Amino acid sequence: MRTHEFALLQRILKEHSGINLSPDKQDLLEGKLRPLLKELALPSIAHLAALLVKPGSEPLRSRVAQAASVQESYFFRNKAPFRYFADVMLPALMQARKSSKHIRVWCAATSSGQEPYSLAMELAEKGNELAGWNIEIIATDFARFALQKARKGIYSQFEVQRGLPISLLVKYFTKTDGGWEICPGIRSRVQFAEHNLIAEHDSLGTFEVIFCRNVLLYFDEVTKRAVLSRLAGRLASDGYLVLGSAETTTGLSTDFSPAPGGQHGIFVLSPQTQAARAWLEQGSWGRAGGGSLREATPHATAKHAT
Repeated sequence: MRTHEFALLQRILKEHSGINLSPDKQDLLEGKLRPLLKELALPSIAHLAALLVKPGSEPLRSRVAQAASVQESYFFRNKAPFRYFADVMLPALMQARKSSKHIRVWCAATSSGQEPYSLAMELAEKGNELAGWNIEIIATDFARFALQKARKGIYSQFEVQRGLPISLLVKYFTKTDGGWEICPGIRSRVQFAEHNLIAEHDSLGTFEVIFCRNVLLYFDEVTKRAVLSRLAGRLASDGYLVLGSAETTTGLSTDFSPAPGGQHGIFVLSPQTQAARAWLEQGSWGRAGGGSLREATPHATAKHAT
């Protein structure tokens, strides 16, 4: 792959997915694009690059970004967030929502679906505790091929061996010729939709829990800040944001604080953002929509007006 070809692909990936690909990832990128080259009957990256600069190449650019995106996922990845969800988040939210009995969970950048299905199994294990409750799990990704796999709910032997307890495999999966198929009861708990994390999220509504794990680490600082700001706008005032264990909001966003208990990668809205949210929800300014709320206080507004 020549330097200018990599630069073109690097720019396309950044524009369409937010991923900031470093120069040392050229071989990895080329490997990810080989299936697309084969599908399009193109002999080389050079031929693909030539098509990408032609007018009307936007659909192909989107396909390239999807093919090159990181699609790493497995069941109950880093088990701690799932235990925290079942043992801490869910009881607290059920207490706060006992009148509406409605909780919404968003799995952003869901890849092939193992994360939302893991959450669905956690809910199923609660049994009668959730009788009468409506707990939505919305799972989104911008890669259509990943969503297609997720909706089918069929995983290979290798995939079910990565993190999935044998007791849950036996309980919630059926062996098929194509691998292991998740049962309809679990699959029906998850709604999949195409959505790009770097786009606006207003149409998705508000969520009590947002899982956005192991995604920010592929973004540059500007993109991280923008994504966190939009996520803050979609999180309920008493909600939880779950990032990867190595990811943080420190130095990137004042909208979040670490969740109680010192659990790595789990955050709540900061006191100042909660205060701004409460003030907005009283009707003074209407709904904030997407974006950071840290400036949305009477004091900040008056200061800005001067």
